[in-house]
Amino acid sequence: MNESIVKIGVIGVGHLGQHHVRHLQALPGVKLVGVHDQSPERAAKIAKQYHTVSWPKLKTMINNCDACSIVATTSAHADLAAMCIQAGKHVFIEKPITSTVQEADTLLELAASKDVRIQVGHIERLNPALLPLKNYSLAPKYIEVQRLAPYTTRGTDVPVVLDLMIHDLDILLALVQSPVKNIRASGVSIMTDSVDIANARIRFENGTVASVTSSRVAKDKVRKIKIFQKDQYITIDFLLGLTEVYRVLDTDATDPQALMSAELKRNGKARRIVYEKPTVTPADALQMELTNFAAVVRGTEEPIVDGHAGREALYVATRIHDMILEDML
Repeated sequence: MNESIVKIGVIGVGHLGQHHVRHLQALPGVKLVGVHDQSPERAAKIAKQYHTVSWPKLKTMINNCDACSIVATTSAHADLAAMCIQAGKHVFIEKPITSTVQEADTLLELAASKDVRIQVGHIERLNPALLPLKNYSLAPKYIEVQRLAPYTTRGTDVPVVLDLMIHDLDILLALVQSPVKNIRASGVSIMTDSVDIANARIRFENGTVASVTSSRVAKDKVRKIKIFQKDQYITIDFLLGLTEVYRVLDTDATDPQALMSAELKRNGKARRIVYEKPTVTPADALQMELTNFAAVVRGTEEPIVDGHAGREALYVATRIHDMILEDML
């Protein structure tokens, strides 16, 4: 469709769903058709707060939309998305795409048959500190990722791999652009009946190795990625919004963007270490995601994270989680 106004409804208006409503209400070229929630009282409250409509019957809201944003519990994603897709509506599904890979495959097949698009809310793809990487030629040899968080009750209905680590698995798959060759993983349960701390060592077909650690029982929040490749080291702090790049150049090479440099010799050849601090422009990642989704519905852009990418992140996360459970037995 190429109509100027895209009509979108929001399914699930809890903590995150409310932010979807807020952004969609303000986006140019988008009409927020209304909201639906398993709690009619919650739906009515959010509808009143954002001056929209609360739809008691989900099918009625779906029939009045071009697309739906699904921000319900993960266990409900498959059924809700299937209902929308069957009606010919495009869907934005918050991560993870579904509870199981089989459910994701079913949705992808259904979407293909109905000629509709699936977009998945892996919001960290749009973290401002990650965006400067598009200006660099990447061929990672080793990647180290940490995502740690203090314990809270929200999100503990799913294991840490599917709650936190899946963000970084999606980023890894996008950065490396190679199939996974093998995985080794371990983890422990501390605060819940599920896995609370997990570590995975992933080797890709192209030789890249990644170490990924996630924890929801840490003292402080940590969200960092370190990327190592020939003649280049990149470190990203998602929380500070800081990206730093160290590159090794021949001494006759100059880089006007470099903040400082140091001389060294390797194998008798003079080289220069160049430090760069790319500009990180603050941005609202959810707003960017939903703006992209509206353009996807219009047919003018491709999804930042499509259904297939969401499925692959879930597939790797599921393999890691299953491996940890086997190790814990």
